[in-house]
Amino acid sequence: MRAIFKNKYFTIFAIFFIPILLVIVVANVTIHLSTKGKTYDKIEDIPTNKVGIVLGTAKMLVEGGSNPYYTHRINAALALYKAGKIRFILVSGDNGSIYYNEPNTIKKDLIKGGIPAKKIFLDYAGFRTLDSMVRAKYIFGLENVTVISQEFHNERAIYLAEKKRLNAIGFNAKGLSGKESIKIQIREYFARVKVFIDLILNTQPRFYGERVEIK
Repeated sequence: MRAIFKNKYFTIFAIFFIPILLVIVVANVTIHLSTKGKTYDKIEDIPTNKVGIVLGTAKMLVEGGSNPYYTHRINAALALYKAGKIRFILVSGDNGSIYYNEPNTIKKDLIKGGIPAKKIFLDYAGFRTLDSMVRAKYIFGLENVTVISQEFHNERAIYLAEKKRLNAIGFNAKGLSGKESIKIQIREYFARVKVFIDLILNTQPRFYGERVEIK
């Protein structure tokens, strides 16, 4: 009797969970392979682009303390600009309330780091990576861009960008390893599945708006 129940539960597991697992694996492998050779760790290796887009994230962690992902993205953007690999920076992030404004916060830190304010443009409607990439193309008129984030995020952003006819490469900000990165890695697996759902459904950004010329 126990063997029958075990087989029953295994069958249920196989029917429902194995297909889900396969979808996650295929989505992740597809994005990784499609963007291979399009992200860079070293400044001397990355091609020059007019604009680098910094993808927003919170400066502070919910549990307190600074967010290392944020700090590393700021440092990566500063390094690219000072090396002459980009001439302008587009900051794309969440501006969901008067109490939370990723673009303004990032801009302040970029200015502190030595980038002139006139070289920094803000996209207040970059609520998701998809929004950031589509708006970079259709609102800010970009044909080529350097995405500045951690490698896992760059890969997803580049894949989305190219599906939306925006040529993109990525400069990899320093990431995290070990236990600190596990939660982010798990979330990324599902975020990559969402990429394909959005593409199939032709999901659009929350907002479009008037064109902005970066010059």
